[in-house]
Amino acid sequence: MTGKIPLVVVVGGGFGGLAAAKALRRAPVNVLLIDRSNHHVFQPLLYQVATSVLAPGQIASPLRGLLADQENTSVMLGNVTGIDLATRHAIVDAGDREELRVGYDYLVLATGATHSYFGHDEFAHFAPGLKSLADAEFLRNHILTSFENAETEEDPERRKALMTFVLVGAGPTGVEMASAIAVMARTTLMNNFRRINPQSAHIILVDMGKRPLGTFAESLSDAVRLRLSELGVDLRLEKAVQAIDAEGAVVGDERILSKTVIWTAGVAPSPAGKWLGGNVDRAGRVRIRQDLTVQDHPEIFVIGDTASLDQDGRPLPGVAQVAMQQGGYAGKSIFRNVTGKPPLPSFRYFDKGNLAVVGKNFAVLQSGRVKMSGFFAWLIWGLIHIQFLAESSLRFSVFFQWVWTYLSGRRGDRLIIQRRENE
Repeated sequence: MTGKIPLVVVVGGGFGGLAAAKALRRAPVNVLLIDRSNHHVFQPLLYQVATSVLAPGQIASPLRGLLADQENTSVMLGNVTGIDLATRHAIVDAGDREELRVGYDYLVLATGATHSYFGHDEFAHFAPGLKSLADAEFLRNHILTSFENAETEEDPERRKALMTFVLVGAGPTGVEMASAIAVMARTTLMNNFRRINPQSAHIILVDMGKRPLGTFAESLSDAVRLRLSELGVDLRLEKAVQAIDAEGAVVGDERILSKTVIWTAGVAPSPAGKWLGGNVDRAGRVRIRQDLTVQDHPEIFVIGDTASLDQDGRPLPGVAQVAMQQGGYAGKSIFRNVTGKPPLPSFRYFDKGNLAVVGKNFAVLQSGRVKMSGFFAWLIWGLIHIQFLAESSLRFSVFFQWVWTYLSGRRGDRLIIQRRENE
């Protein structure tokens, strides 16, 4: 690579990809970040867009804006569809133009994950998930429309189906989403309708496990179970979803009529494993080495939800803080490589703890031996989430919106925006 500036191609503008690009700010390289969207989204707060607390623009920032001051970095809007390992090219679908082949000296794959329906892809049409701003806006429109349609529905059974919300998966997303819908129905919408009582909405949270938030300590799961009950959420544990269609879901042996089924159960990695043709785990994530590179390809780093790496005999979880730490490590590793410095020691993830919010004034926190639930954990949850938003303007906007919603019970964005028919 003597005589030319190395090009680092980063695929994905999520937590991991953005962290990798920023870690290369002062490196003697050119960086090209490629993403299908022109923005970075703070995924942990997507459920608040879906439940009308926040507007989409309060949790997302244009990638070009975030990297505008980084002179060695450019952004490309495009969809990477493959990797040519022999010639070191990323193959990019850039819309109406011909397929592009982008050469690289180093490649960072931070392509994230999508919804996993565990072999029942037919569920996807009837049970949308929550991974993008488009998903969140769709769900917001759908939830608000359900209440609107219930207001004018004459048939009691159809009205009941419109006001029944089934969420599949009692992990953090499912718990946070279910509790947020419950709070919205009990507070914001309470006096907005004349023919229906929003508080009568039936919110059902289904999971095959024995407890909600199964990755948390049992004592915290028990606290969450009690809190969900206080909010009126109907928790159905050790129940499998047998079928989902336009009229509802079959949970165990019970048919539940519902016009809203939301998938919060699982994720599947991007097709990066197929691109690389290498070793993958059972879920399809790329098995990587301790320095986050791919076997026989030290120039390729795979991070975040796309990667599979064990630490202390256990696989690292697919959470934002893992992706951010791996992205920073990958960027620093490339920096040291191109400047001739000794390599970094093996990557080691530092667990800063896990948090989940369950409605107003209540969250659970687990960090090492510290286990906490209630109001103080809720304050910590809020402070940490504001801290990790990508821009200071978003931090101020979200903080003041939260204060307003807390004091007034009103939500920030309850607009139903229908897509044009030709879209």
